[in-house]
Amino acid sequence: MAGGLDAGNRRWVQGVKPDGIPMLEKLRERLQAHSPRRLTLRLPEAAVLIPIVNHASPTLLFTRRASHLNTHSGQVAFPGGKRENEDASLLATALRESEEEIALPAQRVEVLGQLSDVLSLHGLKVTPYVGLIPPGLPLVADTNELDAIFEVPLRHFLDDQRTHTDVIPVDGSELFVPSYEIPATSGEPYVIWGLSAMMLVELLAEGFGQPVSLSRRPEGKLRHLPPRRAPQP
Repeated sequence: MAGGLDAGNRRWVQGVKPDGIPMLEKLRERLQAHSPRRLTLRLPEAAVLIPIVNHASPTLLFTRRASHLNTHSGQVAFPGGKRENEDASLLATALRESEEEIALPAQRVEVLGQLSDVLSLHGLKVTPYVGLIPPGLPLVADTNELDAIFEVPLRHFLDDQRTHTDVIPVDGSELFVPSYEIPATSGEPYVIWGLSAMMLVELLAEGFGQPVSLSRRPEGKLRHLPPRRAPQP
């Protein structure tokens, strides 16, 4: 295993060769050496792709769920979804969902590594994969599921420009989850929080060596949320 991916799933895809940006080279090395935590709970599975756009100054790509959806409406998320029976692996799930949601061809993604499983409040076990994609792809949002695709400079997160921190008590322990407010070109700002922000914390800590943790109280404004219980199988 290298970074949670077996050799058959490490993708060096035509047209997405790394261009030697030192920060991304280091990220690749760190993620391939990372051993992500795998949850053994028997719960429905899902997977997401955390796309890093390979600009000279890299960005992270996000989506916003459409307002007409019954669940997660208006929430910012990474492209992804539930595993289907025909998916050969959770990586296949993340790539398939990304192609369905934002027209991102799987062959344009270089998968850099895998992050730890996280549990959603709706009882899903979600596996994140980090992927590098070229800039300028003609991405299109599936309007049945999304109403926006947008990018945020990676530097925004490396500089820890959080708006506040959500304090979430879960089964007697506290999680300190950052929340980021990103101006939109029109309408309400995008808010990155919750499960997506938890994934970002691991990406920043393990991929970039940043001193950030879900278990350590940070400086700045805190917002206390009601206690929760972790989903049970």
